[in-house]
Amino acid sequence: MSRALPKYNKRRVGLVGGAAAVALTGAVIAGTALAGESSEGGGADARTLAGPGTVSCPDVASQLPAIPASAQAEVDRNLALLDQQITEANKRLVDTVGQGGPNFVQNAILGPLEDKRVATVNRIATAIGRTADRPAGLDSLAACSLDAQGDPAAPGQEETGGTETSAPPAGDVGGDAGAGGGDAGAGGGDAGAGQDGDASGVGTISCPDVAPQLPAIPASAQAEVDRNLALLDQQITEANKRLVDTVGQGGPNFVQNAILGPLEDKRVATVNRIATAIGRTADRPAGLDSLAACTLTK
Repeated sequence: MSRALPKYNKRRVGLVGGAAAVALTGAVIAGTALAGESSEGGGADARTLAGPGTVSCPDVASQLPAIPASAQAEVDRNLALLDQQITEANKRLVDTVGQGGPNFVQNAILGPLEDKRVATVNRIATAIGRTADRPAGLDSLAACSLDAQGDPAAPGQEETGGTETSAPPAGDVGGDAGAGGGDAGAGGGDAGAGQDGDASGVGTISCPDVAPQLPAIPASAQAEVDRNLALLDQQITEANKRLVDTVGQGGPNFVQNAILGPLEDKRVATVNRIATAIGRTADRPAGLDSLAACTLTK
């Protein structure tokens, strides 16, 4: 028995060692095959594996004053919308890896996200302001940044303090946004000023004209209304310029996502400021949001 045992052990060691060698060889072959598949995928796979980064935004909830009971539901709804907007932006960040030029993320994701947040925080401020002092400066929490290393921000985990913010967009200082000013379909009316076409053949942006749809404007609101009407024209001019400057960028939905969508968000905020300015001393005009959406005319 004592002599047979070493032979048995030797055979067992040999079998185990052979099996390990076969397994190791298989692992090497599999690893080589996987490596070959990754290399065939090109740079897009590498970028996806590396991660496109995540969107980081200032936390709005922590900057709010005491919320009146009458405004709590609307404030909660819009805070949830802020979280949803970040989640959607992070998804777009992943879905569009490799698209567009060097400014694609800013133009197609961060810029539109900021416009949406401006409208949303203004709705929060307006809801509070109906029965308490309207909180000022929430627009400064609208701008977000790209964190190239972190994980996607979970809902309710926005960056606190609002340190990474930009100045409010032109015309937003002191402006109100009407409650519930969501996106709306295109309304009737002719295109307003500042919509001259270009000779590049990319088309032009056509938007409903807001001025003819306004009621009598109180003298106390005239200056603010005129300023925001001029801002609407400026927004269209800038959008037409972007249309020319970004020819060939992005996928089939680039114009809608990076130009028409952000333009509509800006117009929602602007026409709401017009309505609020008039509503301070007269009946607030309703339905101006329906004039926000624009179209591309070839």
